[in-house]
Amino acid sequence: MRDFMQLKVWQKAHQLVLQIYRHTRSFPAEERFGLTAHLVKSAVSIPSNIAEGCGRETDKELARFLSIATGSATETEYQVLLAKDLGYLNQQTYQELNSLANEVKRMLHAFIQRLSAST
Repeated sequence: MRDFMQLKVWQKAHQLVLQIYRHTRSFPAEERFGLTAHLVKSAVSIPSNIAEGCGRETDKELARFLSIATGSATETEYQVLLAKDLGYLNQQTYQELNSLANEVKRMLHAFIQRLSAST
């Protein structure tokens, strides 16, 4: 069992969630149960799956949860783009969130590769 809070990828994913929460506060009220809820849910899913995987018994199980986290990061990446295209995020904020989501995806991919190499 690993301590998920010690993982750099979890820390980075957690920062992404905090930024998503911060920026979605300004989304229109009519999006509260639409894009806002979906964006928050997909972002929260990333560090949540990393944490859950760390509680599993094997590296293979951890890798499966890291893969799910990667999917959630990709979903978040799209929803950030949609928020920008709808005018809810400015270009700079979009670039910051997109960059952070992509960094998390790269870190997850590298972690999965390391786990696969060790088995």
